[in-house]
Amino acid sequence: MSGYQPEKVHQVMLKLSGEVLAGARGHGYDDEVIDILTDEIIEVKKLGYSLAIVLGGGNIFRGGKWKNQSLNRIVLDNIGMMATVQNALYLAEILNNKNYPAVALSALEMDKIAPHYSPEAAQRALKEGRICFLCGGTGNPYFTTDTAAVLRAVELGFDIVLKGTKVDGLYTADPALDPDATLISSATYQECLDQKLGVMDMTAFALAQENNLPVKIFNVNQQGILAQAILRSDVGTYIHP
Repeated sequence: MSGYQPEKVHQVMLKLSGEVLAGARGHGYDDEVIDILTDEIIEVKKLGYSLAIVLGGGNIFRGGKWKNQSLNRIVLDNIGMMATVQNALYLAEILNNKNYPAVALSALEMDKIAPHYSPEAAQRALKEGRICFLCGGTGNPYFTTDTAAVLRAVELGFDIVLKGTKVDGLYTADPALDPDATLISSATYQECLDQKLGVMDMTAFALAQENNLPVKIFNVNQQGILAQAILRSDVGTYIHP
């Protein structure tokens, strides 16, 4: 399957960085941005898709990239994973307040705060029509939330991972530096490796490749784009086997 076929997509894993939630502030929460984002998530749900979401925690704390590298990486990554739980709880609560059932399932055992993630718990929630936030990363240090998103999509048998970024997709070069850079609409995993296209970190990329899981890269900062990224083949970059 070389071209994106939206009619074959029914279960969507959405991966968003924590920085998206911060908006122009760069840290914490921009409630106007989150209000728009949750409305767009609701629009996708209204279209009938099963939807799970993995959020980063960079708006609160970036584990492996924290400036004080003399500190224990495992501790720093655990703090970052807890930041993803905070983000998931906040967005799930906003969606529930908008009368769209949502739940945050945590890979970290935090029973007083969020139910523990398992594939069975997530499948039950999805069958009940809930929007599922799968937080706490993989539950282990040294793994990114990109890897968590791909892992959960594979575990749950999802059709695609949608990765929201700051640009329209993958380009032949950095569009900020090269005025001749062109958008790549579709590429195989091998073409991404050959051309050194940075889809996501290599652990996440290898896991997607091994399990024939397509990934679509799109610009989440364009208002109204989320549903279009699912419905239209001309939006974003489609990465496939």
